[in-house]
Amino acid sequence: MCKASFYHIHNIRRISKYLSKESRQSLVHAYVTSKLDYCNGILYGLPKYQLSKLQRVQNMAARLITDTMKFDHIKLVLCNLHWLPVNHRIQFKILMITFKAIHGMAPSYLTSLICIRSESRYSLRNNDAIFLERPKVVMRTTLGARSFHASSPSLWNSLPAHIRTIDSLALFKKSLKTYLFKLAF
Repeated sequence: MCKASFYHIHNIRRISKYLSKESRQSLVHAYVTSKLDYCNGILYGLPKYQLSKLQRVQNMAARLITDTMKFDHIKLVLCNLHWLPVNHRIQFKILMITFKAIHGMAPSYLTSLICIRSESRYSLRNNDAIFLERPKVVMRTTLGARSFHASSPSLWNSLPAHIRTIDSLALFKKSLKTYLFKLAF
C-alpha cells in the first residue's frame, strides 16, 4: 500500500506545476487517501513502526497538496487540512462501524459481535450512556485482541458519555471527529 501510494504521489508531484491546488487535492484523495482509508479498521493494533510508514504516506500527501517543504512541521499542515493522523483514522472507522452496529445500521454479522451491557440496578450517572461488554474470553494473541469483537468495546467505552448517547449518525460523526481531532492535536 505504501509503495503504490508513494508511486502516485511522485507522479502527481511531477505534474503539479500544471495543476491547481483543488485538482491536486482531488487527485491525492482519489489515489492516496482512498487507499489509506480502505479497510483500515483491520490495521488497528499494529505496532508503531508499521503505522509510521502509513503516516509518512499521509504526511507526504499533505505536503504535496499544500506545497510545504520537507522539513517543515507537519502537525500544523494536517491541522489546516483537517486530516486525522492514521492511528486516529483507524479508530474513527472502528467507532463509526460500532455506532452503526449498535443502532441497527450495520449488517447482521457485525451486529452479532456487539453486546450492549445491561444497565446497573443502581441509579448511577453513567446509566444513560451505552456501554459494550468486553469479550469474556481472554485474548492472548495479538490478532485476537485486534479483532473487531475485542477492539470495538474498548474504544467505545473509552469515549466520553456525551458522545455515546448521540442517536444521529451525522451528529455522532461530527462529534467523534472533533473529539479525535482534539486528542491528536
